[in-house]
Amino acid sequence: MSDVVVRVTRRVLLPLALLFALMVGLGLLVTRVLAHTWPFTVEDAVNRELAADRTGGWNDVSLVFSTLASTQMIVVVTVLAALVLRLVLHRWREPLFLCAAVIAQALIFLFTTMVIDRNRPAVEHMDASPPTSSFPSGHTSAATALYVGLAVLLALRARSTPAKVTWWALLVLVPVGVALTRMYRGMHHPSDVVASFLNGGTCVAIMARAVLDRTLTWGRAKLPLNRSGDDVAPAGAPAGG
Repeated sequence: MSDVVVRVTRRVLLPLALLFALMVGLGLLVTRVLAHTWPFTVEDAVNRELAADRTGGWNDVSLVFSTLASTQMIVVVTVLAALVLRLVLHRWREPLFLCAAVIAQALIFLFTTMVIDRNRPAVEHMDASPPTSSFPSGHTSAATALYVGLAVLLALRARSTPAKVTWWALLVLVPVGVALTRMYRGMHHPSDVVASFLNGGTCVAIMARAVLDRTLTWGRAKLPLNRSGDDVAPAGAPAGG
């Protein structure tokens, strides 16, 4: 087995498999094992309270945040951000990290909804319900992976601590707003969005470890140079003629 396959398995596939198992386990706890245990017994009350407090102004604000995390917007922003990163940095590491984090969370979300069947909150739904389970929230998970991923990249390039804090504060507010929005609009329970933070955030961490780690070489290792600038052949290898 090649070194690349081993590294991909250890740093990407195995962690994602464990995350999927964790998400399914949490889903089973929420929907079956602990469904009649606090705090899950008060989730419906939270959704009813949010629905009762709806106003025209907050409806418009919630629509903005919900749109920011729609599938179409996530795809567009991810592609544009990846292109800008490639053009500005002249390398593939950062664009690959961002795209991989967003794609990974989408796969974990999709497979989890295939296993966990949870009805949406028993309130008026302000959006059309996609044919997936309420657990977890796809909008929140995608927003977490995309905007937290961008926060990681921008904070790494920031030259001062205030700049780092600013990027984190601005971009982390997006998935938080999306989570509140999805509950406000009657599309998800509180535990749905909490699980989505875990999914999106963990995918960012997994891909950061796999892609942004500069000590990790995925391709053929570059040979060291001797004083004349020529590649140094490994010990025991025949000298070139």
